[in-house]
Amino acid sequence: MRLKTTLTAAAAIAALTAASPALAEIRIGSSLSVTGPASFLGDPELKTLEMLVDQINAEGGINGEEVRLIHYDDAGDANRARTFATRLVEDDEVVAVIGGSTTGTTMAMVPVYQDEEIPFISLAGAVVIIDPVKEYVFKTPHTDRMACEKIFADIQARGLSKVGMISGQGGFGKSMREQCLDVVGEYGIEVVADETYGPDDADMTVQLTRIRNTEGVEAVVVAGFGQGPAIVTRNYAQLGIDLPMYQSHGVASDAFIELAGEAADGVRLPGTALLIADILPEGDPQREVVQAYKAAYEERYGQEPSTFAGYAYDAFQLLVKAIEEAGSTDPNAIRDALEATSGHVGVTGEFNMSPEDHMGLDLSAFRMLEIRDGEWVLVE
Repeated sequence: MRLKTTLTAAAAIAALTAASPALAEIRIGSSLSVTGPASFLGDPELKTLEMLVDQINAEGGINGEEVRLIHYDDAGDANRARTFATRLVEDDEVVAVIGGSTTGTTMAMVPVYQDEEIPFISLAGAVVIIDPVKEYVFKTPHTDRMACEKIFADIQARGLSKVGMISGQGGFGKSMREQCLDVVGEYGIEVVADETYGPDDADMTVQLTRIRNTEGVEAVVVAGFGQGPAIVTRNYAQLGIDLPMYQSHGVASDAFIELAGEAADGVRLPGTALLIADILPEGDPQREVVQAYKAAYEERYGQEPSTFAGYAYDAFQLLVKAIEEAGSTDPNAIRDALEATSGHVGVTGEFNMSPEDHMGLDLSAFRMLEIRDGEWVLVE
């Protein structure tokens, strides 16, 4: 009897000990492309998450519980991302996940989080991530469709009506091309040349020459991210094409200016307030949050945060707010609180989500920017 009692007590203590880590910490997962061709997206995203986790733990955690970030580097590989998604849910027992630096890795992970009912906030751009709405999937960047609308509105305002397009064949480039072709007619604009480039192409002069030789082209729109758009921009200048060029928020970072060099001067694109943090006017609703985040990131890492880092900042803050307001780490309670987000001012814009909208941004958060002498300038 005494042995049984002792064993029972020991089992109880063991159970309490085993349970205590789950009670003492909130596990948040992430799978980002920290290495590989999309590392310029994932590296600053991870740095931001690590910084924010340290900050919030120093301030007492969420509802008194410490936050633990469990991170995997998918290197931009969709298969690895899906494997890590399964591991985060089944082995690491996270309550929510931030990540998916690219559209491809995001869409590979979506079925896992949908099946396991785990809230997932993507940092990728394609509209397909949240349209149609998926019960457990959210995102923080503007969609590629919104980028097309912002670009075409600016082209229309300049009195131009015929454009050439050149698009990457990856997930984002392909999706943005489709979205642009779908909405272009609403702005009285016609796409008269439509070219693509592959992920390994190192020279796009052939495609650009065809666009230049197409009668009536008045501006060129580039859909893609990474090195491809920078190569397009350099080839554009080498060919002496003297037409307005538009890029997307997929290249909205100083890294693009460094890759494209002087050829980037004159390029326009829809970007976030973070790129012009230092010149945001007094009274801008995002000024305080953007400048505070930028200062903290620069102090910790000695470099400016990119637009993509800002997407991670917003995802983390939205998740923290949802957990606080849910008063629970139950994934379904977190999901419900995320969906009810209203009036949250982030570095990307003001988020107002609903059952019909799991992103919650509108075009007002997009700023039309132009690169002049290697600097970002607001042109509206």
